[in-house]
Amino acid sequence: METMTAPAAPKTRADLDAMPDDGNRYELIEGEIVMAPAPRFGHQVAVTRLSILLGNVCPPEWEVLVAPFDVELEPDRSVVEPDIVVVDPEKCDDRGLYGSPLLAVEVLSPSTRSRDLLRKKALYERTGVPSYWVVDTADDQVSLTAWELRDGRYEAVAAVAGDEEWSAALPFEVTVVPARLAR
Repeated sequence: METMTAPAAPKTRADLDAMPDDGNRYELIEGEIVMAPAPRFGHQVAVTRLSILLGNVCPPEWEVLVAPFDVELEPDRSVVEPDIVVVDPEKCDDRGLYGSPLLAVEVLSPSTRSRDLLRKKALYERTGVPSYWVVDTADDQVSLTAWELRDGRYEAVAAVAGDEEWSAALPFEVTVVPARLAR
């Protein structure tokens, strides 16, 4: 006779809020709490440089924010912390953003690579995040891949590496050179 186990009950925002303050980042993705260890040096350099670049050209009615900052995409089901977000402050309170950011950026880490490229990309697409960028610092050349939401599906709009230049139109005009995001 085969033993069946019941799936774990979905987790909620309350469960996420009860996670320990232990230096790890916790997110609630589709009712599951997932953990990521503290980011590495190269990751943080890329996050800092890209957030400064975005902040220098961001329209005054929006804000560029870095993690940790909660983005509640699905009430009580999906609360994530993208590395960088561009938000409308009118949709935020002290706890975070409620709804989709204008832009979500993830800088890949070994422990989050698969989650960022698959699960979170699908979540961002499904919940209507207009622009999603992924920065990869793992190779000899830093790369950036960008998608924009068109007719409810992500369409790749950029795949650049090293000294290649890409000019984004959304959420606002900005030119990114991946090599400048690394030390």
